[in-house]
Amino acid sequence: MANRFQTTLQNLPQIVKYILVLLVVVFISYLFPNNTKFKYNFEKGQSWRYENLKAPFDFAIDKPADELEQEKELLKSNFNPYYEVNSDIAANTNRVFRQEFANQLNIANNDGQYVDVTQNPEPYLNYGLRFIDRMYEEGFIQLDEKHSDQEDNFVINLRTGNTTQQRTLQSFIDLEKVDLLITDSLFNSGLREAEFLIPLLQKQFSANIFYASELSNKFLDDQLMSLSPTYGLVKQDDLIIQEDGVITDEIYQKLISFRSKYEEEVSSKKSHWGVFIGYFLLTSLIVGVFLLYLKYHSKKVFQSFSQLLFMLMWLMLYSYLVYVVEQNSSLSSYIIPFCIVPIVVKIFFNDRLALFTHIVVVLIASFLSSLGYEFTFLQILAGIVAILANIEVRNWSKFFISMLFIFAAYALGYLGLSLIKEGSLMTIDWSVYTWIFLNVFLTLLAYPLIPLLERVFGFTSSITLIELSDMNRPLLKELSLKAPGTMQHSLQVANLSEAAADVIGADALLVKVAALYHDVGKTLKPQHFIENLSGKESPHTTLSSFDSTRIIIDHVTEGIKMAKKARLPEVLIDFIRTHHGTTRVEYFYRKQLKEFPDKEFDESLFRYPGPRPSSKEQTILMMADSIEAACKSLKNPTGEDIDQFVDKIVSGKVTSGQFVDSELTFEELGKCIFEFKKMLRSIHHVRIEYPDEKK
Repeated sequence: MANRFQTTLQNLPQIVKYILVLLVVVFISYLFPNNTKFKYNFEKGQSWRYENLKAPFDFAIDKPADELEQEKELLKSNFNPYYEVNSDIAANTNRVFRQEFANQLNIANNDGQYVDVTQNPEPYLNYGLRFIDRMYEEGFIQLDEKHSDQEDNFVINLRTGNTTQQRTLQSFIDLEKVDLLITDSLFNSGLREAEFLIPLLQKQFSANIFYASELSNKFLDDQLMSLSPTYGLVKQDDLIIQEDGVITDEIYQKLISFRSKYEEEVSSKKSHWGVFIGYFLLTSLIVGVFLLYLKYHSKKVFQSFSQLLFMLMWLMLYSYLVYVVEQNSSLSSYIIPFCIVPIVVKIFFNDRLALFTHIVVVLIASFLSSLGYEFTFLQILAGIVAILANIEVRNWSKFFISMLFIFAAYALGYLGLSLIKEGSLMTIDWSVYTWIFLNVFLTLLAYPLIPLLERVFGFTSSITLIELSDMNRPLLKELSLKAPGTMQHSLQVANLSEAAADVIGADALLVKVAALYHDVGKTLKPQHFIENLSGKESPHTTLSSFDSTRIIIDHVTEGIKMAKKARLPEVLIDFIRTHHGTTRVEYFYRKQLKEFPDKEFDESLFRYPGPRPSSKEQTILMMADSIEAACKSLKNPTGEDIDQFVDKIVSGKVTSGQFVDSELTFEELGKCIFEFKKMLRSIHHVRIEYPDEKK
């Protein structure tokens, strides 16, 4: 029971890892639509690649959304608004006129003016009332702001009670001209002293026809609702398209309508759980293949929980982004910057993993997107270009040029696909280029994301490495002050390592910075290392071989402690651990054998703790460190001396098994050796050996 519990505890990280993978698959599966997918793929202008298609049920042929929208806009532009007559205004005007007429009549009677009026006022009163009624029957309209710029022939629907009549704007009386109508009318009335009415009538009139917004909206909505959203009906068993037939605009609209009805009809009869299981299986398959790739080709990523979480994060993040964008009809999935994935993954890992991760992300996103195979093609193409562009976040100019390459890949790819589909530049949807431009612009977010992600997940980017290569960093400054000979050795090793890494395509910046820090442990006892003696007597003369060996080996263990205290990235600390591998401190080992030939001792006491180098960069640093240190013993070497010496040192590392865990191939090893020889010849100023110089 206890053994089983212990085994469970040991396997707990693995269990948590697989639970994480399961949660990722379930999360992505829930984002997929719960309806069945249409089983035919088709494009306008292409041939029908399937057998004759007959309608399995009746369905209406929907009008395209843009055409239906155009019809609505046309209806709105031709719609005659409704205005209503306010009859209370005419009645109120009559009442006010009667009152003012009576007041004016009393004044005229007292002053002895307008005798005809005062003696017989009825004709004048009736005339004024009839004139007011006639004016209001013609109507004074107050236009709404939205109609203020309409011409005189603009037609409105005038609502009076329950009746409606259509009238043009010019048929209404202009309030500004009513004074002229009053004067002309009274002049032709035949009434004596009629000017008595002019001031009374001039101030009576105001608008009595107003815009009826609710009524207008009601009738407009009714007309919009009456628009037919369909062209007609396809009956069951009617032929939609025959095999190898060309998908014309008309047939394309039939197929679109059939697909919509199919998904609606079939989905209502199918189990949503069945659809979910289907998506779950597909997602599991894609994620499973991704995990297999990590397990066999990126073992460190697979074994590290944080790095595995980092890789799975992209799958979840982009699946959710596509899901959100697809829910918003005003956005396009082309706006999502998929190229951030290969850029970031390449910077932290390598090209192959970046490409594989990008393809997996796009495959999953393609199930969620409604854009079809063009979307998948363009995203994979842009990702490949992003990787080939060799983006460097430490070089802004190169970074922006890479963005131009990515935009060109999107733009030309979309243009080619559109020409295949449409056959003409005139019918291409150019608005997609706006989304593509925004996509590339958002890809610039990769730059600020890199330092953020490296702190969250413990990665090391080129930006951080450049910062750490500053000679004013505390560890490097202390090394140069306390152990200047070691500092010079580290600089030479850095140059050798960088040159060799460049030749085989390894991370030259990483191995260069690692070389600067690999011997920082020597600052604790710099006088015990020969490069710092400067002609002084070595303190090892008073020590035993065991004590001397312990001091020499301690520069690795103490260097690790110093690096951790200074919070150097773990990737650099690994270089300190591995730059001597499990080699022997050969000088003191042989000294012990020579001084005490008959005395047995533990040989492991003379070996570095290791581990052996595993990456290409760690292997290069081990070779460069040993070669640079050993070559200092050569006095005026010839080119042949250097070549033989380098071969001897590298051969010793190989035969002692220091490279058994290394990713470096024999071909790459040969290239590195050649570069080391070339660099050392330059350092030692080796000249050409002429034939007559040989003995």
